[in-house]
Amino acid sequence: MEKILLLQLIYLTVSATIIGILADESLMSPSKLKMFVDELQNMPKIQGFEVVNGKPSSKKLRIGMFYKKWKFHRDLPPTPVFAYGVSKSTATIPGPTIEALHGVTTYLTWQNHLPAKHILPWDPTIPTAIPKTKSGVPTVVHLHGGIHEAESDGYPDSWFTSGFKETGPTWTKKTYRYPNVQHPGTLWYHDHAMGLTRVNLLAGLIGAYIVRQPDMEEPLGLPRGDEYDRTLVIFDRSFRLDGSIYMNSTGNNPSIHPQWQPEYFGEAIIVNGKAWPRMKVRRRKYRFRIINASNARFFRFFFANDLDFIHLASDTVYHDRPVVIKDILLAPSEIADVVVDFSKSTSDVAILANDAPYPYPTGDPVNQFNGKIMKFVISKDHDFDTSRVPRKLIQYPSPDVSAATMTRYITMYEYTSDIDEPTHLYLNGKSYDEKVTEMPKEGSTEIWNVINLTEDNHPMHIHLGLFAVLDQTEFVDDDVDEFLQCMLKRNDAVKCQISKYARGRRIEVPAHEKGWKNVFKMRPGCVTKILVRFSFIHSNSSYPFDPTAEPGYVYHCHDHYFLN
Repeated sequence: MEKILLLQLIYLTVSATIIGILADESLMSPSKLKMFVDELQNMPKIQGFEVVNGKPSSKKLRIGMFYKKWKFHRDLPPTPVFAYGVSKSTATIPGPTIEALHGVTTYLTWQNHLPAKHILPWDPTIPTAIPKTKSGVPTVVHLHGGIHEAESDGYPDSWFTSGFKETGPTWTKKTYRYPNVQHPGTLWYHDHAMGLTRVNLLAGLIGAYIVRQPDMEEPLGLPRGDEYDRTLVIFDRSFRLDGSIYMNSTGNNPSIHPQWQPEYFGEAIIVNGKAWPRMKVRRRKYRFRIINASNARFFRFFFANDLDFIHLASDTVYHDRPVVIKDILLAPSEIADVVVDFSKSTSDVAILANDAPYPYPTGDPVNQFNGKIMKFVISKDHDFDTSRVPRKLIQYPSPDVSAATMTRYITMYEYTSDIDEPTHLYLNGKSYDEKVTEMPKEGSTEIWNVINLTEDNHPMHIHLGLFAVLDQTEFVDDDVDEFLQCMLKRNDAVKCQISKYARGRRIEVPAHEKGWKNVFKMRPGCVTKILVRFSFIHSNSSYPFDPTAEPGYVYHCHDHYFLN
């Protein structure tokens, strides 16, 4: 019997609030925080395997979520946060980097030690995980980019409170199983609880996870080791004078959603838990695995001294060849794996900067605070560097359109109130509680046409599957509203003659984003055609688990809402 995967429509609300910087007198002005005074942290590492008699073996880990105080900046009072770690004293923002080995299973028990009440405001009028006792902070962990059983995927209704006192309707197990049989690459883990993802991530529940495959990666000769292979987890926050995280507690539609707002933008840019840090580097090559862990902010990274990025991988997957670029546009939850060669710098300082408007792409321009990320201080003497960037990386099968057995149309709708403020956003006009609409077959390849009828660029993430972007086609300006009106009545892209309306400019997919991905930026007023594969890309073997088992998998936008 053919195995059918369940991809359910969900509504999680991953972002939070547009900040009114001047509206709150208790808000810390970013001008009071001097840039580049804190050293960049190298987050603690935890091996997801152990070596027994000279051979790698499975390992059981316990990582907790703790309430503690964290120093984001030298001149900022300690901030109340939620943090991942093996103990409260060692918990960090972001959490420890878990290093797994390809083919060796990691068993991980995520433990909730959080208090009875949240440290940030949350809105119960949106679909939200709410314990019956009204006590405790629901959490569930999703390994973003992982290929594993649904029970270990962090399904939004599989939440649990402190000590597993209360659990969500689809919760089944305490210990997750990550087989790590997928291709090597960079992943990250974060909270995924229904309706609380936005505030749980803002509070600090994020961390990096790397799957290494030495026999494939070491011959490449890329920069390696703790000093030269670094993970950069980047996000934005604003703070009150007392050091606490600032989040506007008044909704943009207060009569409908008293607290919920569709976007959060902070003025301070945080890298590995420090605001605008600095890093001393040698004149040699470094590898940086850059994760955008913001709620809604896009970053367009570039070096003020014109250094290049050598792009190795997008999200979890290596390119077949490196791509040299000057800037990187990274949406929330996207990952860029790059090499930077500081021996090419003509100066002793390199500022990593950002010029992406917010909201992206038509929002406010960056300012002197959110337009800077971090500072690299480069040694004057050249370093002996044995690392290299090869002409060829790892070759995976190219997207094969002829293999597609199904074509789907996924439409993004934004609904507004009488005051023209967004109230919710659905995919295909469906709420989370409605019947599952996407049921692909295990091992299948499908074409999805993602139609963005909103005004914002939305990064869409698919769990379990990988996809390649084929093209993006704009609507002709006058056609968007006409097509939208038809869709609001019929909710059927074919019957509304999508091909008649999507006939504008075709946008070329950037070279460094043409490979296999799990997140992509869905442009507003565009149809983005992707080829989705529900099987491994590095192997013809079947999944070593049943992908059709409950509770299933989800796909969603990773900025305003978790949708699908």
